[in-house]
Amino acid sequence: MEEKLKYLALLGAGTLLGSISTVALLKLLSSRRVAIAKHSCNKVNELSSKEFMSVISKKSKDDAQDDTVGLDLLGDEIVSEQLTRNIQFFGLESQRKVTESFVIVIGLGGVGSHAASMLLRSGVGRLLLVDFDQVSLSSLNRHAVATREDVGIPKALCLKKHFSAIFPESQIDARVQLFDASAEEEILSGHPDFVLDCIDNIDTKVALLAACVRRGLKVLSATGAGARADPTRIRVADLRESINDPLSRSVRSRLRKDYGIEGGIPVVFSLEKPKVKLLPFKGSSGEEENPKDYQVVPGFRVRIIPVLGTIPAIFGQVMASYVLTQLSGFRVQTEPVVNLDLDHYRTLHQRLIEHEEILHGTSIQVQVDVEEVMYVVKELWRGRSARDQSSKDVGRGMWRSVNQLMLVRWDQTKPASMSNLILLNFEEADEHESRTLDDIKESEPEFFSRVTSVLKLAELELGL
Repeated sequence: MEEKLKYLALLGAGTLLGSISTVALLKLLSSRRVAIAKHSCNKVNELSSKEFMSVISKKSKDDAQDDTVGLDLLGDEIVSEQLTRNIQFFGLESQRKVTESFVIVIGLGGVGSHAASMLLRSGVGRLLLVDFDQVSLSSLNRHAVATREDVGIPKALCLKKHFSAIFPESQIDARVQLFDASAEEEILSGHPDFVLDCIDNIDTKVALLAACVRRGLKVLSATGAGARADPTRIRVADLRESINDPLSRSVRSRLRKDYGIEGGIPVVFSLEKPKVKLLPFKGSSGEEENPKDYQVVPGFRVRIIPVLGTIPAIFGQVMASYVLTQLSGFRVQTEPVVNLDLDHYRTLHQRLIEHEEILHGTSIQVQVDVEEVMYVVKELWRGRSARDQSSKDVGRGMWRSVNQLMLVRWDQTKPASMSNLILLNFEEADEHESRTLDDIKESEPEFFSRVTSVLKLAELELGL
């Protein structure tokens, strides 16, 4: 009984101490938050609709010189407490990289609003939010923060209003502006650490991506999120690998034709084919009419794409996760887009066995089954030769390519295990087996380092 009373006393004391700490923290938060968030929210609410629709360049430039830039936000106990889980996940120094980052988000609809929201909640210290459009009632099914009271307000200013109440220490610059060639310098200057393209118009999207490539800026692009329903099929890969997406095909074609850009741009896309089509456009008479006759901004669609609100939200979350791990230096191996079926993996497994028997007279040193071959081919080598990790072969091209590939030992003195197999084409395999690892290390140090790091990763992941 005495032990039980002691336990209850300790538990009560701990609870009291926790409550006192929480109250003290909330009081400190209130004293700072009221001055920052309330002022910012009131300022947005006081603006007239005319002022909403104009972009004041001078103010934008003044905002860029905000006093919060350059400060160690994590030195603030409120901020560090708010970002505790992120600090525990990334580590203090990696989280500091995030809070010191400058990210631009262009397009603030269902995808962009969720991406921007999670970047903010994760502590990005400076955000530039760009969109020319307003919040509509029909967009509330997928927007991250907008409410009915925000309908008619420019999306950029709507986000800024809500963001200032979530993380007031972050510097938020909102611009009610359409990205085009004339706005490139104004929007993309300032050495951003990342640019998020959440635009759904082809002309604007292509212009933005080409500008980022030309300027050497890191950019992540979102493809079509509408008319889809399966979140398990969302991927991040090179633009060349984004299949089953009409928007991606158009963007790839335009970038290649107009700017000579073949790839090298990471995109978030869905492997799922669109489930529904564009709704027919009907005018005030109720009859189908030409949508182009009703365009306010040339080139922008007025027909409606049916959208399940969860999918663009997940697209945005995926974008935020990708950017945060890139900014923090946290290593993530994205799911490869490998269009192979089980028969392809069986073929590669059988090819390995036959090659071992020809080379060594036995296949006893083959220590992988078909399932493990799938891991090696898909996860380690992404369905491509270890000497050619570009993504030029996708879809049927990948099927044709795999017919010329085989698994061989990296180190001939070790068994054909998951951490000692590389994928090469037939000619590369013959050449590899005619050389020693010392020769490869001396003549091709970059290739040697890349392969050994991949195989080391396999050892770590598999606990070998």
